[in-house]
Amino acid sequence: MKPVITIEYCPKCGWMLRSAYFAQELLSTFSDDLKGVLLQPSEQSGTFQIKIDDKLIFDRVIAGGFPEIKELKQRVRDIVNPEKSLGHSDRK
Repeated sequence: MKPVITIEYCPKCGWMLRSAYFAQELLSTFSDDLKGVLLQPSEQSGTFQIKIDDKLIFDRVIAGGFPEIKELKQRVRDIVNPEKSLGHSDRK
């Protein structure tokens, strides 16, 4: 079964557009590997977390900021399709 990515974001912080951008990038790159991407407004201020199914792969508080899209795609790829080439976004 294909995984679902959940992006939980703080709407009070104005992070909905960032979440939508990340969702668009992930759906474009992993269209054959994902069931979907869910944007979930958080009730807790300052939240920005990304999960694959129930596995936390990114937390803004722990990381001290937001991920670069290249880093996020690598993290997702490593879980959903480790053999997938990300082209110019791949690690060297």
